[in-house]
Amino acid sequence: MLKKRIIPCLDIKNGRTVKGTNFVNIRDAGDPVELGALYAEQGADELVFLDITATNEGRKTFKKLVKDIAQHLNIPFTVGGGISSVEDVAPLLYAGADKVSINSSAVKRPELINELALEFGSQCIVVAIDARLVEGQWIVHTHGGSKPTELELFSWAQETEQRGAGEILFTSMDHDGTKQGFAVDALKELGQKISIPIIASGGAGVMSHFEEVFTDGNVNAALAASIFHFKEIGIPELKNYLKLRDIPIR
Repeated sequence: MLKKRIIPCLDIKNGRTVKGTNFVNIRDAGDPVELGALYAEQGADELVFLDITATNEGRKTFKKLVKDIAQHLNIPFTVGGGISSVEDVAPLLYAGADKVSINSSAVKRPELINELALEFGSQCIVVAIDARLVEGQWIVHTHGGSKPTELELFSWAQETEQRGAGEILFTSMDHDGTKQGFAVDALKELGQKISIPIIASGGAGVMSHFEEVFTDGNVNAALAASIFHFKEIGIPELKNYLKLRDIPIR
């Protein structure tokens, strides 16, 4: 059995790590390079860095910051935000990123997934999907969760897999920042419909939420932000908790 991964996520705005609730009410959480280095030292398996306003502001992802992060990390990390072409990706990988995450740009032009997978390999391509329940359906949203689309979570995830995505990062907007637990039922169904790895995001509040999502949620990794940034849960303590409950952890 593949071992489960713990992934801190650092949402970045104006060069600082920030965190909100339900994609709003943003507050500062510290320096991303320092936090990333700390999490690597504590035993995080991977990191995700997302420039959360890049798409809305029409910017490209922070190449200099990626280079700074790479110099301080010895674990894999993914970067995303504002990536919309093959030309955007090479400098980020060259600067030290292991994977790139695309979201709004993939919805706008799904062929981008094919192009990136062909150029760089599926193992480098993470498709992030932000969705919330609307009248009983998980509706995909773009532009940092601000724009609803006509896409439905499960069919969109299947299409991204067919186009060459190597991994899905699914964030439940309804659960994001609430600390009430992951969207386990949706994640379980998602895992039944696709065969590529799934990263669960949105809702982690206590250590038992990780146990629940790994046991019942059909996921390969669990991502969280504020509980790590504000030292509510330590990564070493979390990993020890999961190992004691026979969760295969790295």
